[in-house]
Amino acid sequence: MRHEVRFSGYGGQGIILSAVILGRAAALYDGKYAVQTQVYGPEARGGASMGQVVIDDEPILYPEVAEPDIFVIMSQQGFEKYGVLAREDAVMLLDSDLVRSRPACRCCEIPATAEAKGTLGREIVANIVMMGALVTATGVVSREAIERAVLDSVPRGTEELNLKALKRGFELGERACNL
Repeated sequence: MRHEVRFSGYGGQGIILSAVILGRAAALYDGKYAVQTQVYGPEARGGASMGQVVIDDEPILYPEVAEPDIFVIMSQQGFEKYGVLAREDAVMLLDSDLVRSRPACRCCEIPATAEAKGTLGREIVANIVMMGALVTATGVVSREAIERAVLDSVPRGTEELNLKALKRGFELGERACNL
């Protein structure tokens, strides 16, 4: 089953890292095919950034995301630039504290930044909170695969914090997405 996933937010939120982690989880730990691409504006930190992942059970012949069916949006600017035209049957996870707009598609509001800052004490793991919610809401990769990919991708010494963030994301995804 082909999935096209688009991550968007602003530079410094770990948007590109999120796409890399998801692709790694799919390809290395779930036995799927995955291709990851990225775009970030000239502003870099603070400017809109976007990462995309194509995941499929079959070899990927066309690696570009044409019509995403899953979105993870972590800023209002990211929504306006990369999420506003989401198709009606898509699933969109929004950072509910940073995105004011709501799409016409199925929407899960995840307070990722607030949870990362308040509950976990580090805003920098908001993207990992969103990864947990993404996996819970969509099943695009397994929980085991995303855990292993997160542990492979985060700096040494932050593994415990990132696993807590991921597990908090699982909980928030279950609650916000009515699972």
